[in-house]
Amino acid sequence: MGIHRQLCFLASLLLVIHAAPITEPVDEYDIAKKYLMSFYNLVYEAPDPTARYPDPLPGKLEEMQEFFGLRVTGTLDKETLEVMKKPRCGVPDVGAYTTFGGAPKWETNRLTYRIENYTPDMSVAEVDESIERAVQVWAEVTPLKFTRVNMGTADIMISFAVKGEKKTNKLFFTDHGDGMMFDGPLGTLAHAFPPGSGLGGDAHFDDDESFTFRSSKAFVLFLVAAHEFGHSLGLSHSNIPNALMFPTYNFTDPDRSPLSSNDIDEIQSLYGPPNCQNLVWDAVTTFRGETVFFKNGFYWRKSQSNTVIQLPIRSFWPNAPDNVDAAYEDPAQDKLFLFKGTQVWAFNGQNLEPGYPKPLSSFGLPASVTKINATVHNKNTGKTLLFFDKSYYRYDERLNQMDEGYPKRVEDVFVGLTGEVTAAHMTNNNIYLFSGKKLFEFRMFLHLLFPRLLRSNYFLPC
Repeated sequence: MGIHRQLCFLASLLLVIHAAPITEPVDEYDIAKKYLMSFYNLVYEAPDPTARYPDPLPGKLEEMQEFFGLRVTGTLDKETLEVMKKPRCGVPDVGAYTTFGGAPKWETNRLTYRIENYTPDMSVAEVDESIERAVQVWAEVTPLKFTRVNMGTADIMISFAVKGEKKTNKLFFTDHGDGMMFDGPLGTLAHAFPPGSGLGGDAHFDDDESFTFRSSKAFVLFLVAAHEFGHSLGLSHSNIPNALMFPTYNFTDPDRSPLSSNDIDEIQSLYGPPNCQNLVWDAVTTFRGETVFFKNGFYWRKSQSNTVIQLPIRSFWPNAPDNVDAAYEDPAQDKLFLFKGTQVWAFNGQNLEPGYPKPLSSFGLPASVTKINATVHNKNTGKTLLFFDKSYYRYDERLNQMDEGYPKRVEDVFVGLTGEVTAAHMTNNNIYLFSGKKLFEFRMFLHLLFPRLLRSNYFLPC
């Protein structure tokens, strides 16, 4: 394939985000025409009443309206025009990447990235953190591992460039090496390329725009980069409004993972789920007949059929904290309890129970306990163990009070476990205590606990 043709293919996939609605008076029909030519493969010719074929615009409008979940009218109504004016990504919404013959992906799970230069809008540390977090968004849900390099050619080359530079009295436009020029403030925000050699995977940001670390008043670099890197890994657009890969830019809390279940499904269709070997779980519990594992804002469900599904915590429990320290289920109350910091949340199914979240003191814990590291409930006795540091309390769910004689040191009861308990689980009348990457099984026999050391992924088929 010639270099000219290759650049044409790459140019058709560029990520272009229009940073603001059009401010100059422009004919609405012209807005729609340019939009559909850019994102819906409209091949446009001015309508001719005597021609054999009618105006192609209505058909493409219907296609666009269907993609965005709008009323399919084929007319340029107010709702459709408003969507067209929203900040958005310029990769086509239909048929993206088809010129490369199927879904492009990297043939290795170990990828490198390099930040070639920086924007003056943010500190070097803020840019570094934003980019690192953006690649980790995808690393958390795949087997992909990203390593930053400071020299040479990386799989994903990241750079900031501008429209042009002024020399004497003339403006010289630059294409920053990919044949495509940026267009100054309030135009193109960034663009990226799908996996491949040369420009493949690279992401370029328009430095004439205003980037920010977390403010909603400008474009959050972390969110833009996370979307960009989705394309760098081979993803096209999603028609799910809350997905990171939805065409329009949406500000979300940068402290949370921006991924939806749709984003996870799509990226895992390319690379598979993450390797669970030696993961340090935040929490493990049962939930309505399934085993649930929590890690970094996500949860893994293991069904009775041994199928594992990974989803964001908030995709099922929208009122839950971003991530959890501990979790347990009390089947008698049909409640799931999630702990984070000094608070606890209680859910009946997906619904947050009235009055929650509550402080840890609602369990009768002293003020000196500011975090619960792990919990486990014994449905046979109605008792719940709450671990903190290297000790634990025992709570009676039926009497709503702590048992006397607690706290106790973990190593005095669970002999052989000397570190902190980081997660806990109970099944088949055995108690399983996680301590970092180690898993201890304690079998009860004649009121004695017999320990056995297991792999940390013992409960997962990976």
